[in-house]
Amino acid sequence: MNTKKRILIAAERLFAEQGFAQTSMREITTEADVNLAAINYHFGSKNNLIQAVFQRYFDQLMPDLNKVLNAVNERDDVNVEDVFGALIAPLMALEKIRSNGAAVFLLLLGRGYNESRGHMRKFIQAEYGETLSMLVQCIHKSVSWISAETLFWRLHFALGSVVFSMAARTALSEIVEADFNHQTSTHEILLSLLPFVSQGISAK
Repeated sequence: MNTKKRILIAAERLFAEQGFAQTSMREITTEADVNLAAINYHFGSKNNLIQAVFQRYFDQLMPDLNKVLNAVNERDDVNVEDVFGALIAPLMALEKIRSNGAAVFLLLLGRGYNESRGHMRKFIQAEYGETLSMLVQCIHKSVSWISAETLFWRLHFALGSVVFSMAARTALSEIVEADFNHQTSTHEILLSLLPFVSQGISAK
């Protein structure tokens, strides 16, 4: 594995577990077994490294997301569960990047929102704003009776539910296995979240 990839993988794990602000460059260099000069050479700054960690996932996710949203947008009879359901396959395709890729990506996304990283919002909007706008438009089209502000809040409530479920997935899965004798997966958790999130978004 080359130096750049070692840094990315180390940073990704630490960011997902500890958060961006709480992770020091020294911790990343120790985890990746490199010196600080290597991070500066490949990425230039911590903010650029954070963007590079996200970009690994977005480069896989966004083309798939764009494709399914275009298909959903062409339909006239779409409900909100259809829209959210269409997101699951692109998210699960993140397993191509790493094991539990969907869960790790959603954890990183939650960290990004929680820590109010302005540079990340600007980066995401500049690089992927068109696809994300299409996503919001598809959702709003399916729940046209609610205001844009109400939708904003409900989408973030939904994101909070998803991020918590991913952050606690190991503990929750162990409880389900112990209490109900069922082994679950990230895919099953996302499918279980669908009706819950959809009803919350579309409530009148």
